Amino acid sequence: MISPKHHTLSGKVVADAMRRGINRLAADSTVSSAISILIKYKIGGLLVTDEDQSPVGVVSKTNLVAAYYASLPLDSPLEYMMTSPPLFCTSDDPLERALEQMKEHQIYRIYVKDSESDLVVGALAYPDIVGMLYEFCSRCPKSAFRKDSVSEDIKRSTIGDCMAKDIKDVASNSLMHQVVEELSMHHIGAILVTDESGRGVGVISKTDLILAYNHGVPLDTPATEVMSAPVRSCSKDDMLEKAIRQMIFTDVHRLFVKDSASGEIIGVFSLTDAAMNKSGSCQACVVSRIQIAS
Repeated sequence: MISPKHHTLSGKVVADAMRRGINRLAADSTVSSAISILIKYKIGGLLVTDEDQSPVGVVSKTNLVAAYYASLPLDSPLEYMMTSPPLFCTSDDPLERALEQMKEHQIYRIYVKDSESDLVVGALAYPDIVGMLYEFCSRCPKSAFRKDSVSEDIKRSTIGDCMAKDIKDVASNSLMHQVVEELSMHHIGAILVTDESGRGVGVISKTDLILAYNHGVPLDTPATEVMSAPVRSCSKDDMLEKAIRQMIFTDVHRLFVKDSASGEIIGVFSLTDAAMNKSGSCQACVVSRIQIAS
């Protein structure tokens, strides 16, 4: 439930943040074609349509990772593994309501219909919300990154304020099927790969997994052959605005968080965390941009 306290999203509607480009494929399109589109456009899901171009389902990276684990042939049609029916909101819905829907259904994006024509006109994902909030904060006179920033004693939010402290990891000698099982069990988008000393040496994300799937990498392949390295990281003392800017402009969805003194990885911070928890760079306007009651 969203707190009644006024915040940055108050008065904002879905149309203010949504992406108007929609990636879609017919239900009889292949799994391989879906992977190619997700990788090409750097998106996490696409809309599946029937012969009349009506939306009948969604294929996400989560669906594709499950297909990989089940060894579904790459020429299989999307209708075999899509999630149906798609979840929609309308372009004039309050942004807060759409965020609640996404949280309730544990989805990363929701598709948007025009409130009058009922046509699908866009999609809304957590990075879109964060991007809108970052733009708001970067224009604020109190932004730490403005040369003309008003010098006041303002409490700046840091990564340590809102990072997730429960880090999931797999050993570097783990096999791909074990990596998939861990990601699925914990409902996460990426997992840290650690060596014998517990040091983070790489990361395996759902993007890495669907690429492995498309390239025919067997499920008994060691994690080290698929992981991305080095580990993208930030300090727990970094300003929230700095980390969000880093992720937006480098197209990274998460950063692992290091202790400033020891260099040890102590948490992880993602764009989803930014959208669901703090999202603002400081407390100049409100204590939290998005208030989610526990």
